[in-house]
Amino acid sequence: MAELLDLKTRFEKEIIPALKKELKLKNNMQVPKVKMVKLNVGIGTYLKSHGKDFQPIVDSITAITGQKPVVNKARMSVSNFKLREGEPVGISVTLRGAKMYHFLNKLVNIVFPRVRDFRGISPKSFDGAGNYTIGFKEHTVFPEISPDEAMKTHGLQIIITTTAQDDEQGRALLTSMGFPFKK
Repeated sequence: MAELLDLKTRFEKEIIPALKKELKLKNNMQVPKVKMVKLNVGIGTYLKSHGKDFQPIVDSITAITGQKPVVNKARMSVSNFKLREGEPVGISVTLRGAKMYHFLNKLVNIVFPRVRDFRGISPKSFDGAGNYTIGFKEHTVFPEISPDEAMKTHGLQIIITTTAQDDEQGRALLTSMGFPFKK
């Protein structure tokens, strides 16, 4: 919990005044902040190869986030994908507050250095409204997952939603929080 307080207090004491000056904002409330972090895992190909049991993916996402994920089901049938209405298609978790800051701190300080051949994250993954998306091909880069015990690796998508007005504000926010963007 100490590292969580470090990121939150560092954000309040150092990052907000620096961003306010850098972005030439008049009020602290105008400074962009992180609203939530969402993790998504698609389980369609996993179900085709392993049958109906997707509990290992639920367990791994629970270990990574510290929160039980929601199983997303198909809203309608699509015959080309052999998908029926009500079948599970994905797993998602939304993090806010203390768990969000803890996850972001872990992502920047532990997970990115563990990625093989890591040269920084792409500055092009912003959506135009200051939100950022990161994709991982393997979930074993997270310290809670033992690569020896993982039966099958799966990818996951992380979406960081901010209150930024545009991509420049979002990039400034994430850079000040320690995200290693490519130059």
